[in-house]
Amino acid sequence: MTRPTRPAKTRPTHPAKTRPTRPAMAAPTCTTTRAAAAAVAAGALLLTACGSGDSGASAAGPNGTFKAAECPAQPTTTWPAPAPEGGRSHPVRTAMGEVTVPNAPQRVVVLDTAELDSALTLGITPVGATRSDVASGFLDYLPKDKLAGIKDVGRIGAPNLEAIAALKPDLILTNKVRDGQRYAELTKIAPTVMTETTGYPWKQNFAVHAAALNKIPEAKRAVAAYRTHAERVTQALGGPAKARALRTNVVRFVEGADTRIYGCQSYIGTVLDDLGTGPTAVVDDARNGLMVEVSPEQITKADADTVFYSAYGSPEKSKEAQITAGPLWKNLRAVKNGKSLRVDDQLWIQGIGYTAADKILDEIQQRLAKK
Repeated sequence: MTRPTRPAKTRPTHPAKTRPTRPAMAAPTCTTTRAAAAAVAAGALLLTACGSGDSGASAAGPNGTFKAAECPAQPTTTWPAPAPEGGRSHPVRTAMGEVTVPNAPQRVVVLDTAELDSALTLGITPVGATRSDVASGFLDYLPKDKLAGIKDVGRIGAPNLEAIAALKPDLILTNKVRDGQRYAELTKIAPTVMTETTGYPWKQNFAVHAAALNKIPEAKRAVAAYRTHAERVTQALGGPAKARALRTNVVRFVEGADTRIYGCQSYIGTVLDDLGTGPTAVVDDARNGLMVEVSPEQITKADADTVFYSAYGSPEKSKEAQITAGPLWKNLRAVKNGKSLRVDDQLWIQGIGYTAADKILDEIQQRLAKK
C-alpha cells in the first residue's frame, strides 16, 4: 500500500491509557450570559461557544477540507532471532535487561491487556491474568472460549502476588508502566519479561512477547495477515489516495477528565495510519503525540470527515450524553453527514494488539466502505 512521505521524528514512548485520577481541567469561562442560561437550564451543562477563539463553526478550512496532522512514520519492528532448537531455555532482551525464559512455557501469567491480546493472538491461553476495569473482568472483544479458564489475579497495576505465585507460572509478561516497581518481587515467582511501556510501541512489544513465548514464526504470520487485511480495507475505502484524503478523529469522553482526541502516536492512531488515513491537525500539539484534551466548549476542534467516539465511564459521568446532545456537537460536519460513529471503548482504546486491530479494521470497513 502506497504511503505518503512523512518527516521522520524522534518517537517517545507513552504510558497506557488508563483511568484518569486527576480532576477535569477547568473549562473556559464565559460572560454573564452563561449564568442566566444556567438558571434556565436548571444546572444542565451549557455547550455553546464562549470566546477563546471558539466560534462554534466546523474545524474545516476555507476550502471545506480538514488539514491533516503531521504524523511521522511508524518505527520498523525489530524481530529477535528464534530460540535455538533442542534447548530448554533462551534469552530475551527486555526493558530490564536480558532474561532467560523457557523454550516452551506452559503456565504463563499476563498482567496487562496488550500482553493478554498478544498471548491469545499467538495461540497461548494464560493460566492467569489481571482484570480490566470492566464488568466482565476481561475485555469483551476477546474470545470467550479462551478466557474461560484464565484465573483472575487482581486488577491491572495492582496484581495479587500471592495469587500469581499460587498458579506456579513459568513465565510472566508485563510492562514497566504497570509493574516496574514490583519487578524484583515478580522475578522471585517466575522469569518476568517487561517491555518499557504499552500503547504506541505495541508492534515492537508484540515481537518481544513472541520471543518470550517462542512464537516468532507464528507472530510474523499474524503480522503479515494483518498487513494484508489493512490493504484490503484501504481498497474498500476507495484506494490509497482516497484513504489519504480522509480525515478521521477518534474522540474519547472520559469520566473525571476532559474529552480526548487521539493523536498519531497512540495505539488507535497507528491502526488508522495503517489504512492511510489519520487525524486532523488539531493533534499536532499533542503531548508526546498521544492526545489533546478539549473542554465541552471546544468540541468543534474534534470535527473531521469521520469522527469515531467512545466513552470511558457512564455516558453521564463522562459527559458524553451532555456533549452529544448539545448544539456544538450537532453542528459538526461529521455529525451532519452521518459520519459520527460510536465505537466500543474496550476494543478501540483499551484493547492493544493484533486481535483487537483486526476487529477494528473489520468495523471500519463495515461502517465506512461503500456498499
